[in-house]
Amino acid sequence: MNFQLSEEHRAIQDLIRKFVQDELLPLEPLVLEREASGHHEHLTSSEIERLRGVAQELGLYGLDAPADVGGVELPELAMIAVNEEMGKTITPFVLPPDSPNLRMLMNAADERQKEAYLAPYVAGETISAIGISEPGAGSDPSQMKTVAVRDGDDWVLNGRKIWISRADVADFTIVMAITDKTKGAHGGMSAFLVDNDSPGFNVMRRIPMLGGHATFEVELDNCRVPGWKLLGKEGHGFAAMQVRLGSRRLEMAANCIGMAQRALDMLCEYASQRVVFGETLSSRQSIQWVIADAEMNIHAARLMAYNAAWKMDEGYDIRHDISMAKAFSTELAWDVIDKTMQAHGAMGMTKELPLQMMANVVRLMRIYDGPTEVHKMVIARNKLRNFA
Repeated sequence: MNFQLSEEHRAIQDLIRKFVQDELLPLEPLVLEREASGHHEHLTSSEIERLRGVAQELGLYGLDAPADVGGVELPELAMIAVNEEMGKTITPFVLPPDSPNLRMLMNAADERQKEAYLAPYVAGETISAIGISEPGAGSDPSQMKTVAVRDGDDWVLNGRKIWISRADVADFTIVMAITDKTKGAHGGMSAFLVDNDSPGFNVMRRIPMLGGHATFEVELDNCRVPGWKLLGKEGHGFAAMQVRLGSRRLEMAANCIGMAQRALDMLCEYASQRVVFGETLSSRQSIQWVIADAEMNIHAARLMAYNAAWKMDEGYDIRHDISMAKAFSTELAWDVIDKTMQAHGAMGMTKELPLQMMANVVRLMRIYDGPTEVHKMVIARNKLRNFA
């Protein structure tokens, strides 16, 4: 196994680090002020457009997209480094396009779909969303109720989806639906490219989440989708969805490693300066052990993420590895951020530091794309198969 980044990929990591330091970190005071005053939008449209322009000028669009549609075609290993650096800021900016949906499109789109959806997506011209979860279904895909029925050359979709990010601004949504009830999720689930202005695609409500974030509930009411917008083969939607979820979970793991690293650095800086009862916090064993545990666990999480990414690039089945990386890194970040807030005392409870926004993001990630408990269940089930 070789986790060493190539010289080219290290240069891209350095470029991302500089982009974060020069463009995103300076916006944090504004983001914190807006969050504290209750504004839902942490960045204005003009700020987002400026950041997108800088990112495009630096060649940071489509980092893991195929070269034939204008991407840089970075391997997953290099994307761990990219996403760790992006995790070190609370400024909510995503380098176009959203990688997890990109991976699903790369895996399943045919030539017509690549031209109509993938290419403009990589170019940053469109925004995507994905509809998987449903009210009451949770993490169990076998409980999915949304159905797609053939009608001539088209498909007609009916059902409800929930917890969809960006549903209000997306140009298209990848919608998961059951196309064969007798086969269930494995063999009976398909994916569809649904334009958000399609009749019958109705954004029903905005659901406020922690930290000023929001998701949406969507109704599909006899929503007609042209046949060519079936993404991949009929009945193969579950496998394509797993590609997307795997990429997203590794992205989350890397983001959490970045957040944990920043929190640890903040702790070390503060503890070295703060004097309590005549001694610096850094001289206290209780703080030293927090720092040591965090340093060890961040290192372990980073190796876990790079190992999983290397295996993904090599074509291994890494669902077990991804579950371990996602569960370990999200819980690690939660613990390090919490202890850093504790060490900062009252200041750690304020909205003047980025810690509370980092905590909100990680708290969401401990649920999104499979809660920790479900991933632990998967890990244990896979391990116990060796003893059955």
